[in-house]
Amino acid sequence: MARFTALVDSPASAERTWRALTDWPSHGRWVPLTSVRVLTPTGRGVGARFVGRTGVGRLGFDDPMQIVEWREPADGVPGWCRVVKQGRLLVGEAWFEVLPRTSGGSVVSWTEDVEIAPVRLTRPLAPLIRLVGRLAFTRSLRAMSRELR
Repeated sequence: MARFTALVDSPASAERTWRALTDWPSHGRWVPLTSVRVLTPTGRGVGARFVGRTGVGRLGFDDPMQIVEWREPADGVPGWCRVVKQGRLLVGEAWFEVLPRTSGGSVVSWTEDVEIAPVRLTRPLAPLIRLVGRLAFTRSLRAMSRELR
């Protein structure tokens, strides 16, 4: 598996940042060439499913996910979400935490632990996956953070 983490400050409260981060379709505004569609009646809570589509036209791939852990931030307790990736190309899991800052605002920590199918590609490509993943997710989370100003 290739693991990377993106860490970004948000000017908004943990609750407001959480709402933005878990509004899955809005990820399309921050993540280049990506749209997200919720597959269940709600995209919130354990069992919710959604799929990210990355690409241009017919060239692209789906990244279906299911939420397996969910805790909304409240009373100074960080929000936490973990999803399992169920796609043909990307497998593994991702989790993020939204931590309140005592001075105001919040911090988002997003981690992905992924493999690319066929899995044998992951080991030789792991350093590149980690670098590109961290840079791409940091950029996307910063775009979300700018929206919350």
